[in-house]
Amino acid sequence: MTAPARLSIASEYAALLVQFDTWMFDCDGVLWHGDRLIPGVIEVLALLRKNDKKVVFVTNNATKSRRSYKGKFDALGVEAHVDEIFGSAYAAAVYLSSVAQLPKDKKVYVIGQAGLEEELHEEGIAFLGGTDPADALPFDAASFTPDPNVGAVVCGLDTAISYAKYSKAFTYLSTNPDCLFVATNEDSTYPSAHGLLPGAGAISAPLRYALGRDPVCTGKPAKVMLDCVKAKVNYDPKRTIMVGDRLNTDILFGKAGGLATLLVLTGITQEAEINGPGASHIVPDYVTQSLADLRAAA
Repeated sequence: MTAPARLSIASEYAALLVQFDTWMFDCDGVLWHGDRLIPGVIEVLALLRKNDKKVVFVTNNATKSRRSYKGKFDALGVEAHVDEIFGSAYAAAVYLSSVAQLPKDKKVYVIGQAGLEEELHEEGIAFLGGTDPADALPFDAASFTPDPNVGAVVCGLDTAISYAKYSKAFTYLSTNPDCLFVATNEDSTYPSAHGLLPGAGAISAPLRYALGRDPVCTGKPAKVMLDCVKAKVNYDPKRTIMVGDRLNTDILFGKAGGLATLLVLTGITQEAEINGPGASHIVPDYVTQSLADLRAAA
């Protein structure tokens, strides 16, 4: 197994700048931690734009729509445009409307937050559940009447998850074999400003266990997410690099798409996972401590 190239000097960063025309970035753990920007990020992104590089943000965050996610970029002073942002909530909505071609008379039951609802709405998909206050109440199976028009259940990160939501989603999926089961992503955790917290994969896990069934996943490293990017961005895979902090999502996503990969150590993956006897079988092409290191290429 070939070890990744450890970047450390200005000429190595400058060579990357020349070699790659399109730069895809994960966000949490690469650009920021929660609401704290990682120092040097703004300068690096400005450097890429100054050198006419395409910049694309590919995130498994499913709590925000692309438009609301842009608001976070704005608040942190990071230049980004809506058409440069690809989130797993958007990919889930596009999958249902364009790939699965969910009939117009069907609805989606949502475990998730407002961002997922917004993306479904933008794709013309009716939904229920989600942020509905009724789903925060105790569940009473005797009084629950399933909506016969629900044709899919979509599960994303939901910080207001409840037993009622699980019970309703389980009912739709277990009583209708044609009901689609979609997960925005399978991240077990995500990095917040105060440390790791359970991710969307942890939210969908109880359903998977109860059903004995895996969902279609629309986030990294799934091909559905890359198809979403390909539909909107013209890029040459041989001159594109994926920058991320997580081996089993970001780096695997890049490798599956034929892209070069750069791992930064400011998020999930730690040094021990790429070196030593317990190293992962997923090996990035390049490793650097922080995205800020690319400032050396200026």
